[in-house]
Amino acid sequence: MTNIEVESPKSIPFRLIEQKQEVNNLVIVLPGAGYPTQAPLLHFTTGLFYTKGFDVLHINYSYNRQELSDLSNEDFKKDVQLAIDKAIKHKNYSNYFIVAKSIGTKALSDLLNYTRFNDAKVVWLTPILQNDDVYKTMVNCDNKGLCIIGDKDPCFIEDRFESLKNNHNLTLKVIDGANHGLELDKEPMKSIDLLKSVISDMNEFLKTNGHP
Repeated sequence: MTNIEVESPKSIPFRLIEQKQEVNNLVIVLPGAGYPTQAPLLHFTTGLFYTKGFDVLHINYSYNRQELSDLSNEDFKKDVQLAIDKAIKHKNYSNYFIVAKSIGTKALSDLLNYTRFNDAKVVWLTPILQNDDVYKTMVNCDNKGLCIIGDKDPCFIEDRFESLKNNHNLTLKVIDGANHGLELDKEPMKSIDLLKSVISDMNEFLKTNGHP
């Protein structure tokens, strides 16, 4: 019997931003469904990692509401993995960071099963804690991680978040009043300060893991 592998129809575009010289550091950025890599938080994340000597890989999926509801977990995870494989096929990276926002944390929970990412450092931005795969991965994860979420985010589930404190590989930050965009409703100026503090937390995470 012949096995025919049928790929899901959504081929995900990507963008690899490279340093002038070849490096062994790569950060993979997995955006939210409606929060692209050009959005403020991920734009400045890109700048932070690039100035620290990382190549930056943007996985640029975008889904409308209908596509999201039709999208299976397995197709999404497989499509992200295919995009990453294609982007770094001829590269020799040895130091990986992965930054995931919202739905991106669903893909991240799967990526950590791959040998390549055994030692990857991870940043969970507004993780979808209601998703069992994401939650269980965060509870049991051996990877060093930083998790940032707001207490006004629908994805903030207090009892699940509390149980994450048992995983000593995770640094946890809860931001009072922050929504799913890690912003404060009707407070644009304070939201800019909040953005700065999140990037500062990531900078500290980088320093802690050998990137001053």
